[in-house]
Amino acid sequence: MSNSGASTRIDNFHNATGTDEEAVAHGNSIKSVYVYEAPVRIWHWINALAISVLAVTGYLIGSPLPTMPGEASANFLMGYIRFAHFAGAYLFAIGLLGRVYWAFAGNHHARELFTVPITQRAYWQEVLTMLKWYAFLAPRPGRYVGHNPVARFMMFFVFILTSVFMVLTGFAMYGEGLQAGSWADTLFGWVIPLLGQSQDVHTWHHLGMWVIIVFVITHIYSAIREDIMGRQSVVSTMISGYRTFKD
Repeated sequence: MSNSGASTRIDNFHNATGTDEEAVAHGNSIKSVYVYEAPVRIWHWINALAISVLAVTGYLIGSPLPTMPGEASANFLMGYIRFAHFAGAYLFAIGLLGRVYWAFAGNHHARELFTVPITQRAYWQEVLTMLKWYAFLAPRPGRYVGHNPVARFMMFFVFILTSVFMVLTGFAMYGEGLQAGSWADTLFGWVIPLLGQSQDVHTWHHLGMWVIIVFVITHIYSAIREDIMGRQSVVSTMISGYRTFKD
C-alpha cells in the first residue's frame, strides 16, 4: 500500500513509509512512531483556540445580547466581541495558510489532510471497515500511523473545505465594514454577489459555524473513543507528536 493510496496501516508500515526510520516496523513490535511535527501540533492547538473564540463571538454577533445595564454610551461590549471575532479570524486564516505551506514542507503525514485517495478501491474498503468500528459492529479498528481513512475524509471534505468557505465569506463581510476599495473588499468582495446578497452571505456564514461546531464535537468524541477503545494514542499524539500503540 503506497503513501498516495489509502491511509498507512501499521501492518504495512515498513513498506509504505520508508521515511520513518525511527519506527521498528515488524508487526506487533511497533510501540511508538513519530507522526506529527511541531508546526502541525502548534497549528492544531492555536486553531482550536481560534475556533472557540470565533464560535462564541460569532454566535453573539448573530444573536446579540438583548440589553445591557446602564447608559449605552458606557458600554462597548459588542465592540469588544467583534474585535475578538476579527482577531480570531485573522489567526484562523493565517494558520490555515501556514498549514497549507507545511503540507509541502513537512513529512508525508502532514499532507494527509489534503490528499484523500477517493479514486482507489482499497481506500473505500478501509473506510467501510472503520465505519463498522465506529458503529460498534467490529471488535477492533484498523491501526493507522496517521489519520485513519474516515478521519482523512472528514478532515478534508468537512473541515478544510468549510474552513476555506468561512474565510471567504467572513472576509467578504469584513470588507463591507471596511467599505469599497479596501483590501478585504478587493480580495473577497466578489463572494457577496456570487451568493446573492449580503444577508445571504451572513446566513451561509452562520450555517458554516454550526458545521464546524458539529465537526469539532465529533472530532473530540472520536479522538477520546479511539484512545480508550482503540488502544492507540490520539489526544496525546497531538501533544507529543508520537503515536503509541498500547498493545
